Amino acid sequence: MARTHARVAGKSGSTRPVEADLSFVTIKEKEVVKIILAMAKDDIKPSIIGLTLRDQHGVPSVKALTGKSITAILAENDMAAKIPEDLFLLTVKADKLKKHLGNNTRDTHNTRGLNLIEAKIRRLAKYYKNNNRIEAGWNYK
Repeated sequence: MARTHARVAGKSGSTRPVEADLSFVTIKEKEVVKIILAMAKDDIKPSIIGLTLRDQHGVPSVKALTGKSITAILAENDMAAKIPEDLFLLTVKADKLKKHLGNNTRDTHNTRGLNLIEAKIRRLAKYYKNNNRIEAGWNYK
């Protein structure tokens, strides 16, 4: 039985090395920051910016190269989103599921899925409120 929302199973997958090997990276830190800011002006999400830097520019880790994450670079330049990307995407997913359940009221499997997504939104919002990443009065509706 899969426990995808029970928060008891650990993360699986490969781990990053302790120190990132940046010897093969030819792009400089200032160029990376310029690319990040240019892509952010085009309303590209930070996760997509990271993937683009990895795939097209050969930057394995922005944080290892610049000392800051993509969201920290955006925050320094007043380009950060008001709501963190993961929380925003979860709310979009929940809205789509609510629309589906409006047309398919007897879909009990997706009703449970909506409950799990909303629980995850509440947990994540609580974490972001405690770390002052979102406003204290923010509520999911």
